Amino acid sequence: MSYPTADISDAHPDARVAEPIFADFGGRLSFHGAVVTLKVFEDNVLVRQTLEQPGQGKVLVVDGGGSARCALVGGNMGELAVNNGWAGIVIYGCVRDSAELAEQDVGVKALATHPRKSSKGLHAGARDVPVHFAEIEIRPGDWLYADGDGIVVGDRPLHDG
Repeated sequence: MSYPTADISDAHPDARVAEPIFADFGGRLSFHGAVVTLKVFEDNVLVRQTLEQPGQGKVLVVDGGGSARCALVGGNMGELAVNNGWAGIVIYGCVRDSAELAEQDVGVKALATHPRKSSKGLHAGARDVPVHFAEIEIRPGDWLYADGDGIVVGDRPLHDG
């Protein structure tokens, strides 16, 4: 089921709304779920490890520092997300294999595309920490709603049902 971000925002004026800096790259334009957070920089080892785990309809939020020097997620990672039940991925950074991602049944929002792959194991990352980008804070366990209009975040589910 889809929950339009405009409706969620209207019903919950206290909800956090991300600045409109993200583009859609996944085959699913509307997605929502409880949040799992990562903080990484130009290294996607932790992203892969997380997407290899059961997603149970959650949304992976990756603070990649806004780097435009490499991609943190590509077609292989998108396939992992689909196969392991992730609802979506929001990346404060870049993706690659955009044509593949567009064919996969997972929501993907990112800043841009970049053909270069990330480093492997050069930089440490952190999981389940608060992240801050697009003028909002996103914490582990928050609920994120995304569609073509943007991203809305609450500290609890904001939909009925």
